[in-house]
Amino acid sequence: MMRYVIVPTALLILLILTSASNDYGASAKTDFVKVMTASNQIGNQIWMLGNQNDSYLEFESGSAGQSSYTVTPDLKQTDAWDTVPQGLNKSMNPNFTINFSLAEIPEYGVHFRVRILDAHKAIPQMAVFSNKLLSGIIQIAGVGGTTSTYPYKKLYELYIPKEQLQLGNNELKLSAVGCLYCTEDENKFLWWKWDYLALNALSSPAEEPIHGRYVESGTKVSNLSFYYDQGAVRHLPYVLKWLGIAYSGNVMRVDCATDVKQGCSSIKSYYETLRDYNTQAVALHLHTGNIKLKEDGTLPADAENKLLDYVKQNGSMFQYYEIDNEPGLFNRSKGVNLAIAKWLNTHLPELAPHVKTVAPGWAYAPKYNIRSCRNQSTSGMFKCGDPDGWEDDAEQRMELEELTDLTNGHAYGTSYSDNKDGSFLENLQTFGGAEDGLKKLMLNTEYGTSDSHKDPKEFGATQPQSAVFDRIMRAHIGYADMFMQHAAFYPQYALFESGIDLNTQNPAQMKIHKNLTDKDTRVGIMRRLNLAYATHGKPLVYEITNKLELADKLVYFRGVDTSTLPALPGSEAKSDKILLNFVNFGTSTQTIHAKVTMPEAALYEGERFGAGDTYDSARTYLTGLQAAPELEFKETLLPGEAVQYILTQTDGVNSIAPTWIQAKPIENHAIELSWKEAEGAHSYDVLRKTGTAEGSYEVIAEQVPETSFVDTDTLLGNTYMYQIRVSGSKEVSQAAAATAIEEVALNRAEWGVTSNSGKPQGAIDGSPYTRWDTGIAQAPGQFYQIDLKNSFTINKIVLRSENSPNDYPRKYEVYVSMDGFNWGYSSIASGVGTSVLEINFKPQNARYVKIVQTVKAGNYWSIHDLQIYGHKTD
Repeated sequence: MMRYVIVPTALLILLILTSASNDYGASAKTDFVKVMTASNQIGNQIWMLGNQNDSYLEFESGSAGQSSYTVTPDLKQTDAWDTVPQGLNKSMNPNFTINFSLAEIPEYGVHFRVRILDAHKAIPQMAVFSNKLLSGIIQIAGVGGTTSTYPYKKLYELYIPKEQLQLGNNELKLSAVGCLYCTEDENKFLWWKWDYLALNALSSPAEEPIHGRYVESGTKVSNLSFYYDQGAVRHLPYVLKWLGIAYSGNVMRVDCATDVKQGCSSIKSYYETLRDYNTQAVALHLHTGNIKLKEDGTLPADAENKLLDYVKQNGSMFQYYEIDNEPGLFNRSKGVNLAIAKWLNTHLPELAPHVKTVAPGWAYAPKYNIRSCRNQSTSGMFKCGDPDGWEDDAEQRMELEELTDLTNGHAYGTSYSDNKDGSFLENLQTFGGAEDGLKKLMLNTEYGTSDSHKDPKEFGATQPQSAVFDRIMRAHIGYADMFMQHAAFYPQYALFESGIDLNTQNPAQMKIHKNLTDKDTRVGIMRRLNLAYATHGKPLVYEITNKLELADKLVYFRGVDTSTLPALPGSEAKSDKILLNFVNFGTSTQTIHAKVTMPEAALYEGERFGAGDTYDSARTYLTGLQAAPELEFKETLLPGEAVQYILTQTDGVNSIAPTWIQAKPIENHAIELSWKEAEGAHSYDVLRKTGTAEGSYEVIAEQVPETSFVDTDTLLGNTYMYQIRVSGSKEVSQAAAATAIEEVALNRAEWGVTSNSGKPQGAIDGSPYTRWDTGIAQAPGQFYQIDLKNSFTINKIVLRSENSPNDYPRKYEVYVSMDGFNWGYSSIASGVGTSVLEINFKPQNARYVKIVQTVKAGNYWSIHDLQIYGHKTD
């Protein structure tokens, strides 16, 4: 009989990262299984119900079967299972209890194993209770309710610690569980059939608290959808920690593309940050549009050089390379995709041998006459890819699958289970079914929901927008190996408030994006599932000390030591964090008391992430946690709530000075300070001196818990220098300066803007990467007009066009008005433009401002950013 073991994250990746195979990655998966088999961590079988015969017919066929079964010594290997149900169905037989006796408790705990033969596409959940305490909830993928002719069969496994076992009689209860927000309408869809069920003792300490199957989770963090700049770098660790992704070897998508100007400006720092938080990356760099292959079908020199430079510069920092993004939908060439895969297979063994290739992010776009797609040429030859519709053809996709190590497939809403173009079903069709999970490891670079996606009505969800995101993420836990939500700041699909230039936002103040009608959020759901399924490391010994209160409750604890994870391939990243996760899958508030045995008797400290709409409100820093080596925790969890502790031994914490110190004047001549969170900091001190000359700093605030501070004790006209330090430390940050002034940058949120052409909003949207422009050469009379919506006293305008350095106004005039009709007899300012144009003038009372270009020039007139300074008129 095949034996299986569980391995930690980085080892999992090492096993995956085998040589590319012409058999669509089969060798990678075969080697993975061989190593698992050889490890032989599964020990003696305690019991097994059913035969490993790919059938459920030996079980009760006439009805739902009995609700319980008692294992006796003489029945351990019997083939008489006619009182055991063929599976569970929440509307008919929602529970099945297995009673068994233990003469001794297995020293290293046990694995519960169940092979599923069929299940409904709704992703039913199997809760497993050992002696009344929740051991885990298995997310089950299936094709029931679809037209798929191929099955999805899978052996799911669950680690049960010895602390949930007892001498003598034991009870293992299996329950069909519905979605957190769904009514009884969903029950009839929550069913599955099994081949066999088994319980095996572990022969050595568990390396991973396997929870159904081993998965890795992630998202994408970029500024204004496409830019890997300093704003993205600064937000990255905040997102990783808040979502529960950090330190466990999870994976993030990094698609800084060659067709996005300045899209990769800080990519080196971005990859370094991922390494520092023990996180992997799947890279996508070469833009495949407009590439013309050489006659022999290989890439042209410029494309090769772009790939070569990127892999040389960054290849040691990422673990995967994605061939393309939705090639049919974006009208890309199959030949170009094949050429990229062949180039990588030829050059990666020398340049970055640890990097493995991922098939394109399939969107399964059909031919143009079936459904239109993007990026059509002006020739009148409309098509979705070259050849037309190739991405929708399993045989043509297989040409790429045979050249890559991992498969892919994008999914939104419930599209994963669509009969046509659903990533799950298309994968089964491409590879001819799944006898034990997908035949090729799957790294999905995009899944998610928009603000308009809703759960199917037949499931009766009271929070349909939350339910549909919960369901699609659970689906990927059920069948994919790695999966990335699209995307953290992507409009309509975002986890956090989007449309903000991350270069101007303090990451600690980022807010959760909410669906107005639902109480739960995509962040709340992703945290709950990440903490339960995608935090990895050696399981810690723990005891639930309020067992009676939590009997049969859907409350889950997961504690891991990430220091046991092997270094990540390429980056050699490691972690020393202890992760303690408390998750309430139920619909009622529950309190859990847990006594956790830490790796050493020592003093610990670290972060706690819980409920909160902003990062600052969700995070607290804890110190003085003395482990003996036990530590006791008490958490009261609302329905669906999840809490994570990220702890480190105090003697290993080295506080460093904060970075990214920002100081800016605000109303009432106050100065607002913000800075990037320093690892290991629980509070900060603010130091100040007056003027820029040499002199000593004085402490003006101590023990500031946030990463921001407003200095109101200022004198108008004075310039101040500020430094920040971690409380209790002597190391200070670099200095930041600001002058206390009356006229400050006005809030642009309510402004109305017009122009003689183009899209004027592009100049005030907060993005340095968008702009307004005239669309034609400069000519007298071209204008840009602002309605401030209220009367202000203004004295300065700043126009920026560095990203289009030759598009500044050759000559300009500025006019103001209170009504938008009467502009006075003369301009209030005029002059010659520059790419950073600061226009100063005497204070003017105005509601409307108009900037007029007055001469001819060959370039466009562009404004990437416009700001007006002043204060509200009394």
